[in-house]
Amino acid sequence: MRLRLTPREDSYYDLFADSANNLVTASRLLVEIISDGSDREALAEKMRACEHAGDERTHAIMNRLNESFITPFDREDIYRLASNLDDVMDYMEAAADLIGLYKIEHLPKEVVRQVEVLERAAELTAEAMPRLRSMNNLNEYWIEINRLENQGDQVYRRLLAKLFSGEYDALTVMKMKEVIDQLEMAADAFEHVANTIESIAVKES
Repeated sequence: MRLRLTPREDSYYDLFADSANNLVTASRLLVEIISDGSDREALAEKMRACEHAGDERTHAIMNRLNESFITPFDREDIYRLASNLDDVMDYMEAAADLIGLYKIEHLPKEVVRQVEVLERAAELTAEAMPRLRSMNNLNEYWIEINRLENQGDQVYRRLLAKLFSGEYDALTVMKMKEVIDQLEMAADAFEHVANTIESIAVKES
C-alpha cells in the first residue's frame, strides 16, 4: 500500500465535520419520528440513508488513515473519534428502526426530552469540529456535553420508573425499553466523542 509522505490534514477535519453534521440531520429526523402522526416509514428510510452516509464517512477516514504517513494528531485518537461518531449514528438509527418495527404508536412524553438532549449534543458536536484545527475554545464544548449526558441519565431513570410503574403491559414495556436504551447509549456515545476530543486537546496543548 502506497503511503503519503505529505500531510493531508484538511481531509480529516472535513470528514469529521461531515460526520458531525450528519448526526445533526439524524437527530432532527428522530425529533420527527417520535412525533405523533408522523410518517415514520418514510422518516426511517431517511434515517437509514443517514446511517449509510455516516458509514461512508467512517470508512473514508479509516482508508485515509491507512494511506497517510503523517496525521494531524495521534492515529489512535483519529480511529477512536471516527468510531465514536459512528457509534452515535448507529444507536440513533437503531432507536428509529425499533420504533417502526415494533409499531409503537405513542411514546412517553419523557422520550421527547431524551431526544432533545441528543439533538443539542449533535449541534454542539458539529459546532466543535471546526475548532479541532486550532484546538482552541473546546473546553465549554466537552463540559456542556458532560452536563447534557448527566441530564440524559436523569431522564432515562425517570423513563424506567414510568415503564415499570404498572401503567404499561409487559410486552409494551419490553418494546419501549429497547428504544430508550438505544437513545441512552447514543447520549453516552456523544460523551465518548467529547472525551476523545478532550484527550486530543490535552495531548496537543
